[in-house]
Amino acid sequence: MSILLDRDTRVIVQGITGRMARLHTKDMVEYGTNVVGGVVPGKGGETVEGVPVFDTVKQAVEATGAEASLVFVPPPFAADSIMEAADAGIRYCVCITDGIPAQDMIRVKRYMYRYPKDKRMVLTGPNCAGTISPGKALLGIMPGHIYLPGNVGIIGRSGTLGYEAAAQLKERGIGVSTSVGIGGDPINGSSFRDILERFEQDKETEVIAMIGEIGGPQEAEAAEYIRDHISKPVIAYVAGLTAPKGRTMGHAGAIISAFGESASEKVEILSAAGVTVAENPAVIGETIARVMGKAA
Repeated sequence: MSILLDRDTRVIVQGITGRMARLHTKDMVEYGTNVVGGVVPGKGGETVEGVPVFDTVKQAVEATGAEASLVFVPPPFAADSIMEAADAGIRYCVCITDGIPAQDMIRVKRYMYRYPKDKRMVLTGPNCAGTISPGKALLGIMPGHIYLPGNVGIIGRSGTLGYEAAAQLKERGIGVSTSVGIGGDPINGSSFRDILERFEQDKETEVIAMIGEIGGPQEAEAAEYIRDHISKPVIAYVAGLTAPKGRTMGHAGAIISAFGESASEKVEILSAAGVTVAENPAVIGETIARVMGKAA
């Protein structure tokens, strides 16, 4: 079992005719993802990597039965693309786009809450690496070859640190059930808490790994949820222990502005909730293996 997508999930790519979208569509198709269409206004009737292109998401959904979308649309237009996906009945949307204005994402969040929870589209990102269920489907830009199928669920604000965790696990013969990038922006579609809940319900996932970083309250909120609702072991790494207060580090959301937003404070809060915290990125895999009883 996997969360959010599997090999049967019908996927469309919004902005598919762009250079990077073409590259990653090719990678997703080669990985085995069921890519059934693309969407670019005015480009309907074209094909990319053998995939038909439609003018609107609604047309693509009607023609292909698409359930998931990957957004590769430039920042000024990305928010409208996400809302178009929600309006067309897409169930899961991954937004790769970096640099979407925070006000645009506020508008997106408000728009999505117009729908009842059981019909509301799940959004991860923006500014994320995507989601992968190893051996089944890849929806994003991650390098699929470093992910071994297995029982560790990964949630990360940082794409590259998510890759690092997966690569370290593969070296130890430990696999991943699903890896979800939630993005590093201040306002994103899904939080740690949202994905933790899904991993708790997933019978295949035995251990959960969280990759956090400085800035924002998400890790503290996750710690509270883990303490009260998660029965599975959780391992975390929080990037930015040496980051100075008030300076953005990497992601737009990685800026310390209040108590509980520095890496050291987040480590303290997570540890108090029973989370095993890796001291540095080099020992993420070793820490997970130890918790799973598979340490060398």
